[in-house]
Amino acid sequence: GHAIAAALARQGATVTLVSGPVTIDPPPGVKLVSVDTAQQMYDACMAALPADIAVCAAAVADWRAQSPKDHKMKKQIADKMSLDLVKNPDILAALGHHQQRPNLLIGFAAETDDVIANATAKRQRKGCDWIVANDVSPETGIMGGSENAVTLITDAGAEDWPRLSKSETAERLAQKIAEALQ
Repeated sequence: GHAIAAALARQGATVTLVSGPVTIDPPPGVKLVSVDTAQQMYDACMAALPADIAVCAAAVADWRAQSPKDHKMKKQIADKMSLDLVKNPDILAALGHHQQRPNLLIGFAAETDDVIANATAKRQRKGCDWIVANDVSPETGIMGGSENAVTLITDAGAEDWPRLSKSETAERLAQKIAEALQ
């Protein structure tokens, strides 16, 4: 996400980066909105509307604890503990169906099987224009690595990109966005 924000800023875009907790500095030339929770990220994304483009690259958790504790939960006598979970807001779908929907809405799909089929279905379900799909199966080394191998899925079909550094992938995506908006 940070690499994409930086690449778009270098293209001349006015960029608002909504970022969860990370250990990297924000890219130069972007407005940073720091958040800690999925709800805060949702609220910040909705507050950033209207926007020409939205790129949703964060891997936001689907679920959260219904009643989070602000203290350590001690071991109980029983050998098991249950937690009640509730769904986090679906930021990409909310943007895709919002009355102020961005002109170009791009999501990401981290998949481990049936990558193209699952990502294509996600693009349609969430109401976005493009999905950047990547196979995050352990054998790919993508998760936590410095490189990425993605497939850009649009109305026109699926376009496989070669394995590139994450910065090169971000630059390529920023260039595609610039071309699409011209």
